[in-house]
Amino acid sequence: MKAIATKNAPAAIGPYSQAIEVNGLVYASGQIPIDPATGAFVPGGIREQTQQSLRNAAAILQQAGTDLSHVVKTTVYLADIADFAAINEVYATFFQEPYPARSAVAVRDLPKGALVEIEVLAVK
Repeated sequence: MKAIATKNAPAAIGPYSQAIEVNGLVYASGQIPIDPATGAFVPGGIREQTQQSLRNAAAILQQAGTDLSHVVKTTVYLADIADFAAINEVYATFFQEPYPARSAVAVRDLPKGALVEIEVLAVK
């Protein structure tokens, strides 16, 4: 088991790793829309927050030696299910067919009041 960490994505805000690599799989922790350069949420709404969450995930995967094209599964947590269509529009610009398997669920609250959190599982 190997911990993955990069300054190009937000630091963990609790007792967890940005990602763990084991047996050629990279399990990335959920990413919220924090800009690692500022430590604050990106300005804008759900589209901008989705873009930043996926950029953060991509930075972690790059540090692990893989990328979004090797993602096999994602989980998308939404603060409001009404944002599902907007998230899909942005999500489709980061992934190509065959798209990763995905779960998308609405939750009551997300860390720091985020509108979206995205976790990825990738192969190397």
